[in-house]
Amino acid sequence: MAWERKINTKIVEYQKNFRAIAIMGVRQSGKTTICKSIFKDYKYYNFENINTQKFALDEPQDFLNQNVDGAVFDEIQRVPILFNYLQEILDNTSKRGKYILTGSSNFLLNEKITQSLAGRVGYIEMFPFSYSEIKNANQYSIWHHIFYGGFPEVWVNDINPAIFYPNYIQTVIERDIRQLINLKNINLFQNFIFYLATFAGQEINFAKIAMELGVDLKTVQSWIGYLKVAGIIYLLQPYYANFGKRVVKKSKLYFIDSGILCALLKINEISHLENHPLKGPIFENYCIMNLVKENSFRLQKSNFYFWRSNNGVEVDLIIQNGLNHILVEIKSGSNYNSKWFKNIELYKSYSNYESKQVLIYSGTEEILYGDNKVVLPYTKMSYLL
Repeated sequence: MAWERKINTKIVEYQKNFRAIAIMGVRQSGKTTICKSIFKDYKYYNFENINTQKFALDEPQDFLNQNVDGAVFDEIQRVPILFNYLQEILDNTSKRGKYILTGSSNFLLNEKITQSLAGRVGYIEMFPFSYSEIKNANQYSIWHHIFYGGFPEVWVNDINPAIFYPNYIQTVIERDIRQLINLKNINLFQNFIFYLATFAGQEINFAKIAMELGVDLKTVQSWIGYLKVAGIIYLLQPYYANFGKRVVKKSKLYFIDSGILCALLKINEISHLENHPLKGPIFENYCIMNLVKENSFRLQKSNFYFWRSNNGVEVDLIIQNGLNHILVEIKSGSNYNSKWFKNIELYKSYSNYESKQVLIYSGTEEILYGDNKVVLPYTKMSYLL
């Protein structure tokens, strides 16, 4: 794939500063392609190859002895025994960027792994394309972007999203989720993930999901945990510093990519989006995840939260960078309405912070209101970072 990824700069910088780099990300987000592009001179091993996997599992010391000068280990979660040996190897080298590890996001953040590799490995999370990484992005409507999602395979090879994403979801369930848990009833789990899509952009209501599906609360909580490990969902944490009991402290649910979300909601054509009853949450999901992707490119990342009072006043996103706060409201409409700033204005009665106020919408015009208030089209939302 010839498309330039914005994460390249960060990876090269990490290569100069860490003895190993762990590039984490959801399946088919571009990890293999970027490794083969940046680390052309490294030996490359993909542990989804059964012969390579077997050699590394059976003879880990011999395998690593063949790679004393370094290598790319793709999908290393398939051979977790290697982490037992890598700690000592990295302790005895001063070489930077010796090993490049790729794998499932949260597997590489497993407590045992991070303890053994602490200070030795730089962790980088990789997502599918953001809006700014898509060639000629401004030639397509917002609903086209949402329907196509951000997976490189779809854009580079012009694959029909209605074909790609359902197959992608099935692959993740059968290969990744089943590797994490012993699914006794795969149909029930499929019903769960389809139903979960209707909660995109909302606080997670475990009890409601459990009751609807006829499973216990702990099962729902664990299944959501597994989807997070597999990189399918993103949980936006609440901001409740100094607010006490006046605010909600549940997480909000988003799907890692809008293409996946559309497939789960049975949206098979772009035209179905514009009048869809969940149009607002779908647009919010797209914008939040686009900002998460853009934030991942930065060497010094901002912190993301949402805020909601116990009487229903909500700010969709709070971007925190030190003492600086940006309050973000997201609306799917294309014609600006001054009432859209209402919740941000109400938030100010709860907080003493002087914050920039931003509204993201599906329109095209940028509107400034003094120094601290701006209306931004979705095409320019990366300016916030």
